[in-house]
Amino acid sequence: MIGGLTLSGLLGAARSAESEQATRDLSHLRPDQRTAYEAMHKRMMAALPYERVTVPGKDALAAWKRLRASERGWPVVIGGDADLERIADQFTIDDPAVSGVPSNRAGPRSPAQIIAAADALRFPADFRTWSAANGGEDLRAPIGQWPTDVDAGPEAPGLAVAENIASGKVLDRVHIVMLPARHGWEAPAYLRWGNWNACPPPEYHVAALRDWNRRYGAELIGINGDTMNIRVRTRPQDRADALRLAREMYEYCPDAVEQGAETLSNLAAGLMTTDWWFLWWD
Repeated sequence: MIGGLTLSGLLGAARSAESEQATRDLSHLRPDQRTAYEAMHKRMMAALPYERVTVPGKDALAAWKRLRASERGWPVVIGGDADLERIADQFTIDDPAVSGVPSNRAGPRSPAQIIAAADALRFPADFRTWSAANGGEDLRAPIGQWPTDVDAGPEAPGLAVAENIASGKVLDRVHIVMLPARHGWEAPAYLRWGNWNACPPPEYHVAALRDWNRRYGAELIGINGDTMNIRVRTRPQDRADALRLAREMYEYCPDAVEQGAETLSNLAAGLMTTDWWFLWWD
């Protein structure tokens, strides 16, 4: 309990404006809560072990390209202040110094251990063995008719993590983390990203991104608390290939269809007309 709020309650209160501006809003916290939060936030940021670069949102993609060209690792655009905090939160789990709660659980897996677990997976076949994977009876999106008018282009939907998802406005500033990784598909292992609700554990993300990199040149550019922005070098070349890919995405990320494209054909058509993939999990 910190200033009358649990840790999760304090984080939630401080993030109340996240959907609007992706920044921390402390104005409605009491002074003692604000002081406690700032101290906790400092420890959270210290727990995130990677170099961070902060740039205006409008410059995020250009900054990513420069950092990638530096060959100092793999840069990932995280988003705004609250997004960075959600990523850092993964590095405070079971850390009594941050949570104030003793833990008897084993420590988190290293990136190498997560990547090794991914090496043992075949995507997409082995994804269905994940205990929380949606069964066939739960995936009922229709194939639908192939759309006659697909409004997309090389940059759509683009680097959405650098924008306010509600308004579409570019964030004033975004953070980029430099990961000691050779490949973008390794990023979820380094960020310990996943394993909540319907979002798979990190090794499944690694396996999926690695397979899509091999087939489509997919590269993870942006990631925040629940969203991935992926850019591809090679789009599906025909409808059959696009529909196969759409089915894989639907199993991997049902919201891409159920809260987005609505039909597999709509998703598939989009995959043939843009270099960017947008995936998210509730």
